[in-house]
Amino acid sequence: MSDTKKPSGFTAEERAAMRQRAKELKAQESTAEALQSVLDKIASLDEPDKTNAERIHAIAMEAAPALRPRLFYGSPAYANAEGKVLFFYQERAKFKVRYGNLAFFDPARLDDGTMWATAFAVTEISPADEKKIAELVKKAAGD
Repeated sequence: MSDTKKPSGFTAEERAAMRQRAKELKAQESTAEALQSVLDKIASLDEPDKTNAERIHAIAMEAAPALRPRLFYGSPAYANAEGKVLFFYQERAKFKVRYGNLAFFDPARLDDGTMWATAFAVTEISPADEKKIAELVKKAAGD
């Protein structure tokens, strides 16, 4: 019997690579799950919230594809790479009001002078509104 032990299993580098790959897969899975939860939430909304949320989602994904959709207190939201929510759409039915609410948070950096809007009442989305939302989303995402 020899005193020298034959290395068994994986090297430290191989173990590190496997941990990294597992981390990537987990992040990918959770991103896909978060997206699906947003799509499911949007599909469950009553009109006009459903149409408004669908349009906002489409605009957000086109204007800033790097955003990460997720739920924020049960509402469709969009986060940056650090996971900070930049904005969300709160459906009108949630608080039994006459309009939905498109609201932006501090990381969105919509700064414009010494005073600027961070929330918008939404009853329906016109083509002009789509352009404005796209501009806000791009600015919020830093694009």
